[in-house]
Amino acid sequence: MSKDLLKKVRQIEIRTKNLVNDFFGGDYHSNFKGKGMTFSEVREYSPGDDVRSIDWNVTAKTGKPHIKIFEEERELSVLLLVDVSSSGIFGSQNNLKIDIGIEIAAMLGFSAIKNNDKVGLALFSDKIEKFIPPKKGKSHVLRLITDLLNHNYDDKRKKTSIKTAIDFANNISKRKSVIFLISDFIDDNFWNELKFLNFKHDVVGIQIYDFFEKNFPNIGLVNMLDPESGETYWIDTSDRKSRLNFERNSEKKLETFSKKCKNIGFDLLQISTKEDYVKLLMQFFKKRAKRS
Repeated sequence: MSKDLLKKVRQIEIRTKNLVNDFFGGDYHSNFKGKGMTFSEVREYSPGDDVRSIDWNVTAKTGKPHIKIFEEERELSVLLLVDVSSSGIFGSQNNLKIDIGIEIAAMLGFSAIKNNDKVGLALFSDKIEKFIPPKKGKSHVLRLITDLLNHNYDDKRKKTSIKTAIDFANNISKRKSVIFLISDFIDDNFWNELKFLNFKHDVVGIQIYDFFEKNFPNIGLVNMLDPESGETYWIDTSDRKSRLNFERNSEKKLETFSKKCKNIGFDLLQISTKEDYVKLLMQFFKKRAKRS
């Protein structure tokens, strides 16, 4: 690992671990339940016990009714699905969209290991770029961060396929998992797959968009490039009517996407590169914890 990369990993570790210690441990824990109930022991039946829990094999052997005792299985398997397509390599503020995505993924990773959960990572564009299976431990999370930072983002024209990421998550996650889908969601061909994934698992979407993707400044005639398709087009940002139309259309797209997510019961948090994402995550998880 180069000195520059090591320095970046260390900076993210320090910044995100402090945030996890201050907030995320408790709220992460209260937001996500265990995988279900796991068998603990067999004991003799007592009046008031649920007859559906009777273990008939033990009852037959002993001649006395016995029941199975189950406990909630607290250990979770967390999967981070991070969009590394070309549209993430954009940022008009201090950070690119992918920079925010990496920091959020790091925070969630440290939250997982703080609660003794396993955490894995899948990087995707219009294909699965890399997969690291879920494991426990600080060294494992540091590896995930290193792979996120070390990914080749200079490889142009990588398109977004949310469906590809969802299909992959469905195939590898046999037991109920917590799945974070981090993307700008510049794609719209995945709703049936997302509905199915959300039914099987506890899924949270984090949509990251840049401030300029919603609010265009007055900077004259601009030649715009679509990083995923390579298409270029001109926009006259000095024209107030054009700017207002752009802003209205952008706002409508975000609202429509949010409503579609709500309609299928998919939890979504929308974050601008200009906003304090930590504050937004805190509000989101506190609100979610009250619901559960």
